[in-house]
Amino acid sequence: MLDFKTRKDRSEKIVMLTCYDYTSARIVQDSEIDVILVGDSAAMVMHGHGTTIPADVDMMCRHIESVGRGTSDKFIIGDMPFLSFRQSLADTLRAVDRVMKAGAHAIKLEGIEGNEETIAHLVRSGVPVMGHLGLTPQAVNQLGGYRVQGRDEDAARIIQRDALAVEQAGCFSVVLECVPEQLAKTITDSLQIPTIGIGAGMHTDGQVLVMQDLLGLSADFKPKFVRRYLDGRQLWLDAFNNFAEDVRHGRFPAADERYGQ
Repeated sequence: MLDFKTRKDRSEKIVMLTCYDYTSARIVQDSEIDVILVGDSAAMVMHGHGTTIPADVDMMCRHIESVGRGTSDKFIIGDMPFLSFRQSLADTLRAVDRVMKAGAHAIKLEGIEGNEETIAHLVRSGVPVMGHLGLTPQAVNQLGGYRVQGRDEDAARIIQRDALAVEQAGCFSVVLECVPEQLAKTITDSLQIPTIGIGAGMHTDGQVLVMQDLLGLSADFKPKFVRRYLDGRQLWLDAFNNFAEDVRHGRFPAADERYGQ
């Protein structure tokens, strides 16, 4: 297991990337990525939904199982989908049990208000829990869209308060999404547990991106905080079109790609 606290104490950045399938996980396994997040963003980038809300426990378990089969020593965090941890404690425990038995080494859940006792109970039960504050995508309808959180003093104060509550509840780390850089720094400096940023500036203890965003696979989605390390969409298109052209002009399969008698 990655020692998150030691990484923070040593000022060693934690690198987290989303992953949802076996083939991608095999590649991540051979990379220098520290942590895999099997995020409920799968509902959007793998299933075509407009938000993360359609994700459910069945969907998350299928993706976690696939990623687990493709990795051997990466730390896997599974997202708890919309409302799966807001029902009875018994229902929450059953959902968490399924996610962990699917192959997650820890779970992540959004928000803290009303979740304090749930988190504490899970931690006492042996489940590592990562928090998630700032822009919480499962609350997109309540937040009025995907927008930066904590820009005014009152909102910033609430996020700071919530970050302390996340730590006190027993979380081993917390994601800070789409908050001003100075607020993320203030929170990071105030906590004993590490912060993982996405759209939260450079002063968090680590960073996370969605794999499809990093690879440039989406033509129409480019938030300010995303850096595309590859023009993946164009590379895929070129490969597909080259294949189509070779087939139509009789260049594929070549002689050494055919079976004789």
